[in-house]
Amino acid sequence: MNKPYIIGISGGSGSGKTSFIRAIRQCFSTNQVCILSQDDYYRPKEQQQIDEEGVINFDLPSSIDAQALREDILQLSRNESVSRSEYTFNNTSAKANVLHFYPAPIILVEGLFIFHYKAIMPLLDLKIFIDAKDVLKVTRRIKRDKIDRNYPLEDVLYRYQHHVTPSYEQYIQPYLEECDLIVNNNASFQGGLEVLTGFIHQKLKEVEGLST
Repeated sequence: MNKPYIIGISGGSGSGKTSFIRAIRQCFSTNQVCILSQDDYYRPKEQQQIDEEGVINFDLPSSIDAQALREDILQLSRNESVSRSEYTFNNTSAKANVLHFYPAPIILVEGLFIFHYKAIMPLLDLKIFIDAKDVLKVTRRIKRDKIDRNYPLEDVLYRYQHHVTPSYEQYIQPYLEECDLIVNNNASFQGGLEVLTGFIHQKLKEVEGLST
């Protein structure tokens, strides 16, 4: 297999990256597109930084094992499969599954800090930024962390003010202007989704043409 085409998708917490990725996943088979999420590379809780109030800060680039993510991207690029234990975000009621990733012509890497990591940014052939208004991002973050990850509301709000917002301003937003495509997700990401899926289909046709 030729070198895969690697797409990076980032954006602030609550911008809608997960929903966008889910929509892409529904459009392609795993033989066509392999999706890696930064969320599966969080370091263990005991290795995370703690702020001045004694609260663990998961919204820092150091909270992610970026080197492991890079190695898995390279492994997939060498036409080798990857297995990794799912990260359950400290939800004790959730059972971690073993995730399997297989080589594909398109590798899609998504996460908050993938543009910030100097070991990963050069690997990306196309960079996409999912953007949304702050009020929408807060609402989505509350829904996700309170319901899906079993975090208390006051904890969610504290983290958003003291961890999420400063992190976005320092490690995520500065890379917006370096991206090839910005998807506005205030109301809907459908337009951006159609652009990207059309682009991926074209890339897959190019791969098929090279293999014949």
